[in-house]
Order: sequence, then C-alpha cells, then structure tokens
Amino acid sequence: MRAQSLPAAAGWGWIVGGLAIFRRNPPILAMLVVTYWFTVLILSAVPILGTVAASLMIPGLSVGLMQACRSLERGQVPGIQTLFGGLRQNPRTLLALGALYLACTLGILMASSLADDGELMRIMLSGKPVEREVLESGRLVLPAALVMGLLTPLLMAYWFAPILAAWHRLPMGKSLFFSLVACWLNWRAFLAYGLGLALVGVIGPGLVLGLVLLVFPGAAGFLAVVMTLPMVLLLAPIVFASFYVSYRDVFGVSTSV
Repeated sequence: MRAQSLPAAAGWGWIVGGLAIFRRNPPILAMLVVTYWFTVLILSAVPILGTVAASLMIPGLSVGLMQACRSLERGQVPGIQTLFGGLRQNPRTLLALGALYLACTLGILMASSLADDGELMRIMLSGKPVEREVLESGRLVLPAALVMGLLTPLLMAYWFAPILAAWHRLPMGKSLFFSLVACWLNWRAFLAYGLGLALVGVIGPGLVLGLVLLVFPGAAGFLAVVMTLPMVLLLAPIVFASFYVSYRDVFGVSTSV
C-alpha cells in the first residue's frame, strides 16, 4: 500500500465528493446510515455484552457503508445486504480491530482518571447528560484534553484500517500502521477536512437555526426538533460518503477497480 500526500484543499474536496455520492441516491444512502445506527443502538441496549458486540461489529458495518458509497459512485444501487456484507470481508481481522479499539478506548478513559478520579469515565460510560454545574466548574477540561490527545493517534490508526483490512486483505497490524502513516502524511488535508465538517455540520446549521428562531422566537423547542432530524439525515450520509472519498483519494484507488 502506498499513500499519497495531498494538499490541504483535498480535505474540502472530500466533503464535496461525499455530497456528489449522496446526490446519486439520497434515500438509499440515508436508509443505510439509519440502519447502521439502529443496529448499533439495538446491540448497545443489551448491558455489557451488547456494547461489546456493537464494538466488534462496527468495523464490518463501516466497511459495508463504504462499499455502498463505492457502488453508488459506480452507478450501482446498494441494498441492506451491502451494509451487512462488510462483515464477511476478512471477518477475523475486522472483529479484532473492533475488540482492540474498545480496549484502547477504555484504557484511555481509565488514563483520564488520573486527572479527575474517574469522573469523566463515569459520565461517559453512564450515557447520561452532563450536569450544568459540572460543565461550569471546568474540572472536566484537563481530563477531556487528555482523552482527546490520546484519542487522536488512535483515530488516525483506525481511520482507514477497516477498509484496508477488508478490501486489501491486510492483517490488523499492517492496516493500523498504513492508516496511521496515511493520516500523518495528510495532516494538512485532515485539518482542512475537520474545519470543513465544523462549518458544514455545526456552524452552518447553527446559523440557519438561529435565523429561524429570530423569526419565530416562541417556537424554539419545536423548531429545534423539527429542523435537527432533517439536517442529521442530510449531513450524516454526506459525512460517511466523505470517509470513502478520503480513502479513494489518499490511496489513489480507481473507481473502476
């Protein structure tokens, strides 16, 4: 595997490319993303074992979404079988990637306990909203910064790893290594990509919602709910498709392969 070093502008191009793929068949891609979410949520609803099962399946399900994006780019129409078909491509390595990611994430949360006696870990594992008093106190700033610092190289190692393991049949170690190197070589593009996602997914929708609330100030709660769901269903498939575009561009893969 050989990763290309792309200019910073490529990061924005991944988002534009994700939009182009989404426009080929918006209902299908949105349906697959929702199915992905529901599968993970249903599994996670089972205490302990469900969370483990969901973590093990996420790499395979993400490969299924990437396959769907590749199919759409080639003019084909993917189905539910495409999403779950990713679980059958180099399954042992994908399961191992899921298990290792879970173990590393728990290890990072445990490491954050050194800064806050485990408060952040308890909050994240409980799934409950953070109390306002805790946020205003600022005592989660240091552990959160520690977690983000440790998560960054982990996310770099996992960004391309599932797709490299599934489509290129690489073992776990090599898929993680090549993913880490590819992300490092393209840190400028990923920085632009992150800024672009913030603009498209947070700042833009926030401005739109703010303008609407200025016109209808008495319906804040209702409008927030009504507008948020369509935005998520519009933006999430584009983001997932942009993951595929980043792989395609960084590794110089032809859509006809």
